[in-house]
Amino acid sequence: MTPARRTSALKGGALLVVVVLALLVPVFAPDPATTNIAVFTTMYVGLATAWNIMGGYTGYISLGHAAFFGFGSYALGLLLAHLGIAAGYTPFLFVPVAGILTVVIALAIGWIALRTRAATFVIVTIACMFLLQLLAENLVSLTGGGSGLSFPVPTWSGDFFNTPYYYAMLVLALVGLAVSAGIRRSKFGLGLLAIRDDEDKALAVGVPARGFKLTAFVISAALVGMIGAVYGYYVTYIYPQFVIDPLVGISMVLMVFLGGLGTLWGPVVGALILEPAQLWLSYNFGASRLYLVFYAAVFLVVILLLPRGIVPSVTDLVVRWRHGSTAGPTGGSSETREALAAPGVRSP
Repeated sequence: MTPARRTSALKGGALLVVVVLALLVPVFAPDPATTNIAVFTTMYVGLATAWNIMGGYTGYISLGHAAFFGFGSYALGLLLAHLGIAAGYTPFLFVPVAGILTVVIALAIGWIALRTRAATFVIVTIACMFLLQLLAENLVSLTGGGSGLSFPVPTWSGDFFNTPYYYAMLVLALVGLAVSAGIRRSKFGLGLLAIRDDEDKALAVGVPARGFKLTAFVISAALVGMIGAVYGYYVTYIYPQFVIDPLVGISMVLMVFLGGLGTLWGPVVGALILEPAQLWLSYNFGASRLYLVFYAAVFLVVILLLPRGIVPSVTDLVVRWRHGSTAGPTGGSSETREALAAPGVRSP
């Protein structure tokens, strides 16, 4: 077996072990406290992975993805209410419908926002998020406004209650990872990376930048919307300020930057580190909101000490160790370096 095939086999085996362990979490730790943490951690793995498809691969930093998270929650809640769907497993079948509805709103927002670049794009996405939040608060006859919107509540027992939601979040996280990996290995993904490196040069060589960016934006939003739909069903009652929350969008971004922007596994690493820590701090110091100080501190550490994130930094160390050199990898395009930082992705 060649070294390349051996490495690929090891990565595949490691991935299989991780998936099996994830599937067995409710079996080995069925208590509600642990499964609750597992639900939210898996949720943010999916959210960070979905955000990375847009922000990491194109370089367009969106701070308004919480809009799609909240829209997906409301979409599922209104569907269940108007169709008279009872609690149980049936509502999970309507999660893809919430994703399709999110695609519609994402097309409208993306068509406007992607006419801008850099800081202007960031501002437009934030403005769209607050616009949707205001609409959810003021369309009282549709959304319930500040009084909130209720979901049907399953009659599952206490110890089992979190388990279906955990597996739903896990499926969406795995779908997001599969989509992200497929994009990285495709010509479409190469085009997105070219846009991130230099959009004008990408246009000059024939990359349809506007169409590629809008496609990535819509895919990212659809995944976020479906995760938001499961979240709404999980908490059983949603309010505009909590599902269309800027902190949800900031959390996605911070997790991706911590793990490694534009890498496949960076968002997973960032979510697995940050979300359990944030939940522990909010459970113990929630009244004082010290977990917000923790988020600010992590952001500063990432910017100052790990500007490229954990996965690229560790990959550089491994490469230097293998080659017996103290110098980091030099030369090559940014896409090549990012490809090295994503396990299972071949460099060009």
